This record gives sequence, structure tokens and C-alpha cells, in this order.
Amino acid sequence: MAFGIVGLVAGLALLGAGIYALNEYQKNKERYNLAKRIAEYGPRKGVPRTIEDLQKAIAAYEDIQTQYVKAAAQTGVYWKILASRFQDKKMYIEALRALEKAIEYTPDDETLHYLSGINAAYAAKSMHDYRPAGESGPQAGAYLAQAERAFLRAIELQDEYTQARYGLANLYVFELNKPEDAQYHLLRYMESRTGDADAMFILARAYYMSGNLREAVDWYDRGIAVSNNDAKKSEARSNRDFIERQLR
Repeated sequence: MAFGIVGLVAGLALLGAGIYALNEYQKNKERYNLAKRIAEYGPRKGVPRTIEDLQKAIAAYEDIQTQYVKAAAQTGVYWKILASRFQDKKMYIEALRALEKAIEYTPDDETLHYLSGINAAYAAKSMHDYRPAGESGPQAGAYLAQAERAFLRAIELQDEYTQARYGLANLYVFELNKPEDAQYHLLRYMESRTGDADAMFILARAYYMSGNLREAVDWYDRGIAVSNNDAKKSEARSNRDFIERQLR
């Protein structure tokens, strides 16, 4: 009985190997035939002169171009997946490098630029010369600048990309000390995310930073009214009361 099982397993293994070899043979045969077709219309054969020969030559070159395009697109997807794995492990610089490779294959993918912005911002915080509010040293500063460019490119590619606007606004408020720029993007963000209390609190902070105290109090009140987070509401009330004392 044991010999029968062993024989069955061996037979299945041989069958699998045979199917694999047949598939590889078919693939190689297709590649060979394609290469042969293209070679028939190459310079050594002369330039195709009849309409039929021209159509055949164009079809042959289109076939191989399609193969390259599909392979390149798939490679870009693999780099994107790898970047996600690095980001999950908080390896932000490695994620950035993977995203740069992915962008080489699909440069107009706004999501890749958005993810680059996120990882560049986190990478800045991992630098030894990182300091918030626009005071970072050259190394962290370079990553913060890269994050800003990436977010802006994502928005350029997709004007309604609300996540990119929110990420950029956070960068402007908490890292780059550009509160007026943050206000614009947060207001655009809340055109479609009208009940986002966190965005309202950040906008209130941006108005306070730019000296618009009345606007800051108003947005803190709006955020407090819709927030479900008691800790954040308590912090917002404290910030609002602090600003109101300055208005007296």
C-alpha cells in the first residue's frame, strides 16, 4: 500500500513537471515566433514596401511593445506593494525609495505621490536634526520639502484629492509654519468633509497661528459641537478659552 501511495505521488509530480515544461515550451515558442516575425521585417530584410507587409511589420512591433508595457505596469505595482510593506514596518526611507521606483513606471498616479508625501513627512521625523514648526535642520528639512512637493503633485493630478489636501494642511500647520496655506487647503477639504471635527480643530489652530483669533474661536466651537472624542473636545475647549482670554 505504501508503495502504491509513493507511486501515485511520483506520478503526480511527473505530471506536474510535464505540464510546467509544456507551458514553458509554448511560451518560448511564442517568443521565438514573435522574434522571427520582427526579424523578417528588419533592416537586413529591407524596408516593407507593400501595404500588406507594412501592416504585418506594424502588428509585429505592436505585439512586443504591448508585452513591454504590460511588464512595466506590473513592475510598478510590485514596487507600490513593496512600499506599503515598508511603510507598515515604519521603514519610511525605504518606502520612499520604493515609491520613487513605482512613480517611474506610473508618474501620473496621484496615490503614489500622496503616499510619498506621507512617508517623506515621517522620514523627516526620524532624522536626528528634526524639530517641528519650520525649524528643522537640513536633513529633516529636505524630507519635509519633499513631502510638500509630493502632496502638491498629488493635488495637481487630482484637484479633488481630499486626503492629499488634509495631509498637506497638517504639514503646513505642524511642520512648516505656513498657516495661511493650510487654511486654504482645509477649507477645500471640508467642502466635501463637512463634519470632520479634527479638520476644524486644525483649522482653528491655523487661524490662531496667523493672528485671526475670532476665526480660531469660531472653528473650535464648530469642532466641539460635532466631535465624539471627549479628550479632543476637552483640549479644544482649553485652547478656545485661552484664545478668548486674549480677546478680552
